[in-house]
Amino acid sequence: MGIRTNREKLVKVAVVGEIAPQEFETGWSAPYLVSHEGVPKIVPGTGGITYNVRVGDRIAGLVGDHIEPAVSSRNPDEKANGGYNILSCVGNRAVMVSGEAKGAEGVVTGTHGGIEHVMIDFADDDLRQMVIGDRIQVEAWGVGLEIDDFPDIRCTGLSPDLFERWITETRNGKLVVPVAKCAPAAIMGSGLGRNNVYRGDYDINLFDERMVEEYGLDGLRFGDFVAILDADSTFGRHFYSGAVSVGIIVHGDSYVAGHGPGVTGLLTSRTGQIEPVIDPGANIADLLGLRA
Repeated sequence: MGIRTNREKLVKVAVVGEIAPQEFETGWSAPYLVSHEGVPKIVPGTGGITYNVRVGDRIAGLVGDHIEPAVSSRNPDEKANGGYNILSCVGNRAVMVSGEAKGAEGVVTGTHGGIEHVMIDFADDDLRQMVIGDRIQVEAWGVGLEIDDFPDIRCTGLSPDLFERWITETRNGKLVVPVAKCAPAAIMGSGLGRNNVYRGDYDINLFDERMVEEYGLDGLRFGDFVAILDADSTFGRHFYSGAVSVGIIVHGDSYVAGHGPGVTGLLTSRTGQIEPVIDPGANIADLLGLRA
């Protein structure tokens, strides 16, 4: 018998966004951002169609800041975008409903707070047919997901289908969760302070070389499942000894202090009922066969 959930009771609804543009600030200091070392940078950032970065690709070395893989999307109406971000779950099916790529199917891979984008992976050939403003409909399914035998574990933004592909084992009263990497709560930054994790992400800071080496974080890939140790996200993100939170890497590194690869939350347990197990293949691209 598999791990039992309430998947049959969850409501599946349609939400719509459109491909969002790359944006730069227009203030007096634009278009520069200033690195944690005080160096001004002008590089690609959030938004758009990223042709040569998809889930499964390495993060290290990219000349960019908060790069979002494949397609970045949002709804231009603020309230509708709230629904689009909250209800779109990682692993959900997405379909292009306008433009030359109409009918192409993709997979939701995460949400990015602040800019409030939903990231969606599509095949390379489909990306080449898309233009900014093309519309995407997501079959949103997963908000409210619960695990019958683990009421302490909260699921946020996780497709039931992805859950069943990814997590298949319990051990000694804990849910065994394959992850590509672990990171300590001490190096988590931007994204702290919200009262929920049903949208957005928070960032792993990679400025401490010793921590990066100890946890192997220089090998992070877009789409990796990662465990944040001593981190509780039940009602907002914070440090809590013994807690474990698990999420997916949704955007790239940053030059700016307090920022880094973003983690969209998927699972959290305040009492440590999650047992993360290192698996180099714990990436949504590998799990769902999204790359050749």
